[in-house]
Parts: sequence; structure tokens; C-alpha cells
Amino acid sequence: MTIGAVSAAASFDPTSITRPHPRLMTYYVWLSIFSLLAFPVTLLALWIRYRTMEFRFDDEGIWKRQGLLWRREVNVAYRRIQDIHLTNGILQRWLGLATVSIQTAAGSANPEVTIDGVLEAEALRDFLYTKMRGVRDGHHAAAPEHAAIAAADATGDETLALLVEIRDALTRLESRLGPGGRA
Repeated sequence: MTIGAVSAAASFDPTSITRPHPRLMTYYVWLSIFSLLAFPVTLLALWIRYRTMEFRFDDEGIWKRQGLLWRREVNVAYRRIQDIHLTNGILQRWLGLATVSIQTAAGSANPEVTIDGVLEAEALRDFLYTKMRGVRDGHHAAAPEHAAIAAADATGDETLALLVEIRDALTRLESRLGPGGRA
């Protein structure tokens, strides 16, 4: 990753992505034209898909909703992400678009979530990899004695975080009481 890519990723705000970019509709029109006789039906189906597609990236994960007659809503926590793929065909590259496909360990060959119509696909992929690996806000900050708590918080494992807190509380109590457990 170059210095320019790092600064671009640092200035990227995924919360600003709530809908696909309008260029996606241009891409859908071209796909409809290539379908020849099925043009009107294809264009209508893709227009409905474009108009109903919504995204949200928050602290917990990714949310996507689309569909008019058969509405599909998907929530994927960052810790469940297994792999991220970027795809863009020649027409998408010409329009500056890409599709980000997010795989989970759900056992399906298809991606759990696809984010279509993204201009900043590389920055979104880098953001998702950062969240997937448990790094919050680009900082690895944690003192060695608090590394387990930071790791537990980063993975979202509340049980592990609670156990670490209990261990630390018992250690503090033991140091106050002195050897043998007496004050």
C-alpha cells in the first residue's frame, strides 16, 4: 500500500455510503441494452433494484436492504467476515464502479453481502479488512497489560472481556491482601 493509498483510506468515510452511486443506473441501462429483446423487463427489474438498495456501515457491522416485492435485509458483523472480493468488468471500469463482495463462514458459495455501485472500492475494502481484523479506528494502541482486553474488545467477545476484567480484579485484590490472603 502506498502513502497516497494510506491517506486516501484515512480520509474515506464509509458511513457516507448509504446508496449506490448514480453511475450504477447508467451501468444497468447498458446491461439492459445488451439484453436486446428483454430490454424493457431487464431495465425495470434493475431500476427497482437500484431504487431500493440501501447500505449502512456502523461500529458493529454492515447492513444492506433491497427489494420491492421480495425485500431482503442482511446484517453482517465485522467479526463474521471471512473474505472480501472486488470485481469490476470492463463496463464497470469504464464507469469507475466496482462491486464489493463480502464472504462469511455461512457455508454458501455466494457472497453474504454485495455492495454494488461503489466508486471508492479499494478504500472500502481496506476499511472492511481493518474492521475484520479487529483494529478500531486504525490504532493498535494497548499497553501490554491491557492487550487481552483490547483483543477482546476488538473481536467483540464480551465473555472474554468479562473474564479478563475478573482476572485483573482478582489480581488487584490479591496484591492488596498480601501473601496468604490476609490484610
